[in-house]
Amino acid sequence: MKLVPIEKRSGLTREEFIENYLKPSRPVVFTDLAKDWPAAQKWTFEWLRENHGSLDVPLVDNHIHDADKYFQIAKTMKFGDYLSLIEKGPTDLRIFLFDIFKKIPELADDIRFPTIMDGFLKSYKFVFFGGQGSITNLHYDMDCSNVFLTQFQTRKQVILFSPEESRRLYHHPFTVMSKVDPLDPDYERFPALKGAVGHETILHHGETIFIPSLWWHYIRYVDGGFSLALRANNSIFTAVRGGMNLVRHTFVDKSMTKLLGIDWQHWKENKAAENAKAVLQEQA
Repeated sequence: MKLVPIEKRSGLTREEFIENYLKPSRPVVFTDLAKDWPAAQKWTFEWLRENHGSLDVPLVDNHIHDADKYFQIAKTMKFGDYLSLIEKGPTDLRIFLFDIFKKIPELADDIRFPTIMDGFLKSYKFVFFGGQGSITNLHYDMDCSNVFLTQFQTRKQVILFSPEESRRLYHHPFTVMSKVDPLDPDYERFPALKGAVGHETILHHGETIFIPSLWWHYIRYVDGGFSLALRANNSIFTAVRGGMNLVRHTFVDKSMTKLLGIDWQHWKENKAAENAKAVLQEQA
């Protein structure tokens, strides 16, 4: 498996972004997309803790993507206590896909929706918090939107793969998930992974990564910290595909998991292996 660096750009115009990154579905890191957001200066651990520390927040752990969990909440905690926890050191407890703006509406005044493209889904603003070393396993987003992920205060490692690599990543059918770990690849279990090409960057404070629709992503918190994801959809095709994903997840995958349990998980793993083997045979 090969990892190549993701380009970092400043001063990108709307026209340059659309022609060079959006249309060809190519990731890029903006160094200055969020530079004028009040949040870039305002949202510190101390400020969030002092002003909103009493908020109860839902937490998930590393079992979030287990076949029988389906985003099950591990526990809840006061926001201030959680911020102190991730500042101190490693923990696998994360705030995942949390719309903090519904709980604290005034925070929306601290961000700006970019004009770099059309189609931003202004009702879908999610924050992600995690401790040092915690990870988000390899997946692509179920709704198939383009994602603009902005990092605050600390660092986050992001590894992306194009949709064309799905079979090499042992994509589990009827899901948006893969069991591959790009930082510790198991080539005995996943031999087709050797030929995959990934794209990697370390996001720093104030930087925004553009994750194109349908691109796989794996995220590791280099330090305890947090980020904001804004979503945009510029294609009816991806909107329809997102709806299909939701149907497959709700009515097929969850139902079969309840019906067959671990046997359904084994079937998905075997099918993913068959699809990956086909890639190797095509190259032989």
